[in-house]
Amino acid sequence: MIEKHIVLEDIDPVMFLGVGNVHLQMLRALYPKLRIIARDNVIRIMGDEEQMAAFEENTEKMRQHVLKFNTITEEDILDIIKGKHKHLEVPNDVVVYSISGRPIKPRSENQQKLIEAYQNNDMIFAVGPAGTGKTYLSIALAVKALKEKTAKKIILSRPAVEAGEKLGFLPGDMKDKIDPYLQPLYDALEDMIPQVKLQDMMEKHVIQIAPLAFMRGRTLSDAIVILDEAQNTTPAQIRMFLTRMGWNTKMIITGDMTQIDLPHSQKSGLIEALHILNNVEGIGVVNLNGKDIVRHKLVTRIVNAYENFDKEYKNNNESINKD
Repeated sequence: MIEKHIVLEDIDPVMFLGVGNVHLQMLRALYPKLRIIARDNVIRIMGDEEQMAAFEENTEKMRQHVLKFNTITEEDILDIIKGKHKHLEVPNDVVVYSISGRPIKPRSENQQKLIEAYQNNDMIFAVGPAGTGKTYLSIALAVKALKEKTAKKIILSRPAVEAGEKLGFLPGDMKDKIDPYLQPLYDALEDMIPQVKLQDMMEKHVIQIAPLAFMRGRTLSDAIVILDEAQNTTPAQIRMFLTRMGWNTKMIITGDMTQIDLPHSQKSGLIEALHILNNVEGIGVVNLNGKDIVRHKLVTRIVNAYENFDKEYKNNNESINKD
């Protein structure tokens, strides 16, 4: 009896085989002359040579479908096996698909500018208020690069700034103390990569999440590197980070000038970097604003209210100083 093994690379086997192996049961019914056994990401097939060849071909089509769209339904499987499945291309405006199959794409003019800046530059600064999608879209671009194999790894970093709470008073070891700062990055990744696959990628260091201080001394090559919350870096920190750039690497630096948590006496490294690197070839700068906010509509109103308050406060201070 002929036996072959098929390895499901780059995809979550649970998504492919279905919850409770429902897709696997369907495949067994559709290929009655084959004995199909699945364990982890390996499928063993034994039996009729002709059905085996057809099964191998359709399994690859199914794998490609999951790789592109992050989901596959029983209807998709039936269409593939019956030859009715069309060769679907990801629309040009879609970056990647979420684990629920939702297309992740730019939802404003400035978000589109962020994607274009990424395509045309090796280093991008994305600056804007909370909710404008700068971090989420940046991570989506990194995930896409990983899927398309234009990068070998994703490196995500944030400065661990103590915003009113001392790290030493937080429970647990150093990882436990730092993880809360990095949780927004985990959240975005979990929305785009199935949990099992994400865990495997992190264990193999294909995806790395680390505080900014851990970047010192490294050369980051063949990677998409994202520095989030860069407004909370010092000038020395951001200079150290930017000079970690190696071959075949793209860097995305995001920040919100209205949420600087540094001591008042400390200058933001992001502000200084934008001033020093202005008009440097190969660096793109995208400024997002309230019109780009894609969270709850109240977030836009809150951001606008605070902006108006800041302007009024600044004008009052200038008037007092003149007097």
